[in-house]
Amino acid sequence: MRSSKSRSRAKNNRNRASGGNVVNRVFDSSGPEGKVRGTPQQIIDKYNQLARDAQLSNDRVAAENFQQHAEHYLRLLGEAQREMEARREEQERQNRERQAERDRERAERQEREAARQADPAETPQPDVLDIGSDVEVPESGLVETPESKGAEPEVAERKEKPARRPRGRKPKQPEAEQTAPSDGDAPEAAE
Repeated sequence: MRSSKSRSRAKNNRNRASGGNVVNRVFDSSGPEGKVRGTPQQIIDKYNQLARDAQLSNDRVAAENFQQHAEHYLRLLGEAQREMEARREEQERQNRERQAERDRERAERQEREAARQADPAETPQPDVLDIGSDVEVPESGLVETPESKGAEPEVAERKEKPARRPRGRKPKQPEAEQTAPSDGDAPEAAE
C-alpha cells in the first residue's frame, strides 16, 4: 500500500513541469533501474550513462529504454529553456517600449519648455505697481486690513501728545516753611 505522501509528491511533479523554473528544479524520475533524482540536466546525463552501460553489455532493449527516458527530460529541459528565452525577450521588448515612451515624454517636455521660452506671453511677468494712481501702496508690501487702518490714527495720536513726566513723590518743602508760624497763631509748647 502506497502512502498518501508519496502519491501527492508524484502528483506535484507531474503538475510542476508547466510552470516555474524547470531548469533548476529537482525531479524524482522512476526509471527501469530505480529512482533517479536531480535537475533535468543531471537526469539526462544519468540516463545517457545508463544507456551507454546497457549498450556495452549488449542489452539493446534497456539501452533504448534509458535513451527514451533521457529524451523525455531533454524535451522538458528544451521547452523550459525556450519559455525562459521567450520571457526574457518579452521583458526586453517591454523595457525598450518603456524607454521609448520616456524618451518621447522627455522630448515633449523639452519642446514645451522651448516654446514657452520663445513665447513672451508665456514667460513669467514681473509684478508692476502703479504708483501714479490714487490708491495708497503700503511700503511693507503687506495687505491692508480694516484693523490695520483703524490702528494707524491711534499711533499718530500717540506721537502728537507730549510725553508725560514720570510720577514721583512731591518735592519736600524747605524746613523754614514747615516750622514758620502763621500770623495769629503761637507755637504751642511741648508738654
